[in-house]
Amino acid sequence: MMDYPALAALAAVLRTGSFDLAASALAVTPSAVSQRVRGLEERLGAVLVERGRPCRATAAGARLLRHHDEVRLLEAGLDREIGVADSGWPTVHLAVNADSLATWFLPALAGHEMLFDLSIDDQEHSADQLRRGAVSAAVTSRSGPVQGCDSEPLGALRYRAMARRDVAERWFPEGVDATALAAAPSLVYDARDRLQADWAERVSGRPVALPAHRIASTQGFLDAVRLGLGWAMIPEVMLPEDRDLVELSPVPLDTPLHWQVARGMAGPLEALTRAVRRAARAALVQNGTSSA
Repeated sequence: MMDYPALAALAAVLRTGSFDLAASALAVTPSAVSQRVRGLEERLGAVLVERGRPCRATAAGARLLRHHDEVRLLEAGLDREIGVADSGWPTVHLAVNADSLATWFLPALAGHEMLFDLSIDDQEHSADQLRRGAVSAAVTSRSGPVQGCDSEPLGALRYRAMARRDVAERWFPEGVDATALAAAPSLVYDARDRLQADWAERVSGRPVALPAHRIASTQGFLDAVRLGLGWAMIPEVMLPEDRDLVELSPVPLDTPLHWQVARGMAGPLEALTRAVRRAARAALVQNGTSSA
């Protein structure tokens, strides 16, 4: 029989990255959390937490973290079936990229009797969170399933290279080429954002070092483009009808997205998966044709 108070302590440490923060979340002392985790490690004969700042899960710890989430969700479903009142809503941990959250993903979360803890991560890196057991499901750009997960295609989020009209006229008077791209200010979400660089390489035929503002906000991107700070890749589904904005080139950039779910959570998250499919069909590019 698993020691579930100890498992809850392990989950809190791995979620918060700290024994002190886990203690605060559980309303116990840090020493109590440490004793529970250490006792679980001794009982299982395996290291579950890589102590550090932040604390991270070992492979065994990640598997137990997924087990903790699976049990909580299954227990909540059972409570509803047998009519247990006020048993509380389970928390489901998901990873999703910022552009999906801002454009099509949020409606899929409505109407479920669960709480969502969303980790905002680049679609190319959210699979890492699945691998670590930090989340139960994720929107990723990885087509092949992470070990222990099922993966299904959702469609592609289509981007357009946009700028304010005067910005486009100033920096691209002769059209888009490598020289103009290397001089014009662009926007990036963070250091891992390659959308602008990938598009620039596609239209110019070679890699280009882009001068870039760093703005970690999807809406901030659009606002910055409207204000003339530079050009950027904007999701097609959120483009406004604004005559002051122009497309630098008719060449779009499509980012294929996939929904990956830990196999142990596939049943409890079945209704959520159906909702994600519906939301994706309504907004993403399907088989080369936009559904929006």
